[in-house]
Amino acid sequence: MKQSLSLLPLAFLAACSSQSSSDAEPAADETVSVTPAPPMAPEKTAPASDPAPSATTLTPAGLGDLRIGQAVPAGSSWSEKGAQASDVCRVLSSPDYPDTYAIVEEGEVRRISISKGSKVRLPEGIGPGATEAAVKKHFPYPATPHKYVDAPGKYLTAPDAADGTPALRFEIGSDGTVSQIHAGTMPVLGYVEACS
Repeated sequence: MKQSLSLLPLAFLAACSSQSSSDAEPAADETVSVTPAPPMAPEKTAPASDPAPSATTLTPAGLGDLRIGQAVPAGSSWSEKGAQASDVCRVLSSPDYPDTYAIVEEGEVRRISISKGSKVRLPEGIGPGATEAAVKKHFPYPATPHKYVDAPGKYLTAPDAADGTPALRFEIGSDGTVSQIHAGTMPVLGYVEACS
């Protein structure tokens, strides 16, 4: 009995290595039937992470006809109002966007800011006056102390802003709500007084 059990694994290996007649290659005159593979589902494209800006929606890409990193379009309603503190950095506003301003450096829009009173919102529906909790639900950004406002005042800035990517920055006021939202690129995104 011991001897027949020890031969069992060898017999099994021999059976596995030999090819059965049904697995053998067909002869030249044999017809082979092939079942077609089921059709593949079309590849889904991921939703755009940054929807195009619209006239009432601020995104890291811009607002209306203003695009971060581009010149102000000719014929735009955005223009300088009043005295400017610098020839290099210019602050623009538009009658179409109350409580909103843009910062232009080196001929390109670097930041767009909305504050309380603005009707502009982010695609998520967040705007000035939103609670910090509402912001953190969609934007769990790290906090840094506010330069002028005591706690709970703070800044919530997108972590990828440091690498020059157009990003968002929220200012939380002393009442715990959003006082301003900025979209743009560093270092201008982090300015605390318009052009500085």
